[in-house]
Amino acid sequence: MLKRALFVVALAAGFLAAQQRVRRILPGEDWTPLFNGKDLGGWIEVGKEKWVVEDGTIHGKAISKEYGYLKTEKTYKDFHLSMRFKCEGDGNSGIFFHVDFKPGTPHVSQGLQFEIDCTINKHTAGIYGDGRAWIVWPSPDKEGVVRQNDWNDMQVRVEGNRYVSRLNGVDMVDFTDPQPKSFDGHIALQLHSGGTGNMRFKDIYIRDLTAR
Repeated sequence: MLKRALFVVALAAGFLAAQQRVRRILPGEDWTPLFNGKDLGGWIEVGKEKWVVEDGTIHGKAISKEYGYLKTEKTYKDFHLSMRFKCEGDGNSGIFFHVDFKPGTPHVSQGLQFEIDCTINKHTAGIYGDGRAWIVWPSPDKEGVVRQNDWNDMQVRVEGNRYVSRLNGVDMVDFTDPQPKSFDGHIALQLHSGGTGNMRFKDIYIRDLTAR
């Protein structure tokens, strides 16, 4: 009887250990929300533009003619990011990565961006920045993939010096940078200078693959 009881206990312990092994999720294996849908917790405003949470979305609206950014508190080297955006007015935006700013200013000191501009032929999902202007943009046949006055689904991947973007189910760019200049930094949403920015973002999720 004692042997049987010990066997049952050992079996239960083994089953529990197996369950724990199944439940254990390694860093980077799971998607986690980067925006909680309620407030700007985990984000830092850079510049003087207006960033508020409305109806479960981040609403960025230009109130000056300067650049404005909303950056993550954390920094990331390698990651996958999924989000939805909507252009509610004219103006240019982007998803910056490996970004930082000159202290006390909205002036970028390092970093690249995946372009967002709902005007056709403005290279949405292309890559720009790090003092090199345009680095790569989608092929001409993909310029009409972006949706004007509607929600767009965008996924990006940053793995070392390889940058990949997908927009509304279409692969846009897959670029390996031969001369990378930035390797670590914040992720940031942008309102371009000029005073016409009016953007919404929601459903922002990240897989953090960063190893430090």
